[in-house]
Amino acid sequence: MEEIYRAHARTVYKFLLSQCHDDALAEELTQETFYQAVRSSDRFDGGCKVSTWLCQIAKHLFYQHLRRQKREEPLPEEEGILEPLPSAEAEALGRAGQLDLLRRVHDLPEPGREVVYLRVFGSLSFREIGEVLGRTETWARVTFYRCKEHLKTGGEYHEK
Repeated sequence: MEEIYRAHARTVYKFLLSQCHDDALAEELTQETFYQAVRSSDRFDGGCKVSTWLCQIAKHLFYQHLRRQKREEPLPEEEGILEPLPSAEAEALGRAGQLDLLRRVHDLPEPGREVVYLRVFGSLSFREIGEVLGRTETWARVTFYRCKEHLKTGGEYHEK
């Protein structure tokens, strides 16, 4: 397991850092990922790359963290801390374009959607995306380009 840790710890850490943007949390979740991997190593069937398996564990741990954090979020004690919210109409108009784009990204077929999420929201390199998804860097680059063109033009997206 020590060899697996040395080979994949950086990939898992960078994946988590791209999700949470917090060095300490990414480090903590990386350690927890390898702990969970040791505990569940008997369930790894070799159907995917080890890095993919580890990043899936990391993703689930990050989602658990977000759920716990949401439940534990304290309410502000003073009203002066909160800024006034924009009107519902102004907020709806401002976010309409952004929501439309996110809907279109969400409608992309897999694995294109995952590539876009990892690249845009996760800030992963094409090499890292290829590692996480068990593909090549070139495949990740081409898939992202095709998805981007599809989002620009609204044309058909086909993975080749």
